[in-house]
Amino acid sequence: MVTARSNRGRAVSLSVTQKSHIHIGVGGWNYEPWRGSFYPQGLAQRRELEYASRNLTSIEINSTYYGSQKPESFAKWREETPEGFVFAVKGPRFATNRRVLAEAGVSIKRFFTSGVMELKEKLGPINWQFLPTKRFEPGDFEEFLKLLPKTVEGRSVRHAIEIRHESFNAPEFITLARRYGVAIVMAADSAFPQISNITAPFVYARIMGTKETEPRGYAEPDLQKWADQVQQWTSGNETGDVFLYVISGFKTRNPAAAMAILARLPPV
Repeated sequence: MVTARSNRGRAVSLSVTQKSHIHIGVGGWNYEPWRGSFYPQGLAQRRELEYASRNLTSIEINSTYYGSQKPESFAKWREETPEGFVFAVKGPRFATNRRVLAEAGVSIKRFFTSGVMELKEKLGPINWQFLPTKRFEPGDFEEFLKLLPKTVEGRSVRHAIEIRHESFNAPEFITLARRYGVAIVMAADSAFPQISNITAPFVYARIMGTKETEPRGYAEPDLQKWADQVQQWTSGNETGDVFLYVISGFKTRNPAAAMAILARLPPV
């Protein structure tokens, strides 16, 4: 069991094992404005992941988008987090920020041999994020999807695609995503294309609308809306795991928003 603090300050017991299909968190854990607002005053920085992973059920690792991490780092992160906790991981920009996606094979292979598999059972989906300038070219995009491995080192790997150009808002893109079993990231509360189609056996959402004026990032009705949406996804026949991250917006409030959504989920 993990004891988290709800939006009202009371303790909430989260059975991570029982709720293993729901993963709610934020992007990263080293953020200075969270010290004193999310992290207790005086908490050593080396213990921030330990604290975050006991108040949230997942974290999206963003640093991998910009460069490689050491295998020892992934192993350390796995060991510092409780049973049932899961990391989503950003795929490297060297694979997605290119004109010809079919040529991304070397970058993808390098990523999976860089140490990320040291997360072992705590490895969640890989989020392949594309620039807002990247347009949908069906043939080349399908070649990219073919390069994404289903298994690595005997472990199943799940993939999510985060697109940011309106040209992807097309039936052909949705068909391709479903054919290859990759999730389309739902970039909710943002100016990016809003695609809600379920194309994989899991859901990956990034909600981006937290505000400085709201103590928990979102107004109460919106927090309940997202809690209800999570329950709807998990009760559907098409989906298994749900990954929801509070990203962007007024980042200082993001942990409070994630915890408030968790607090609104009924006990299992």
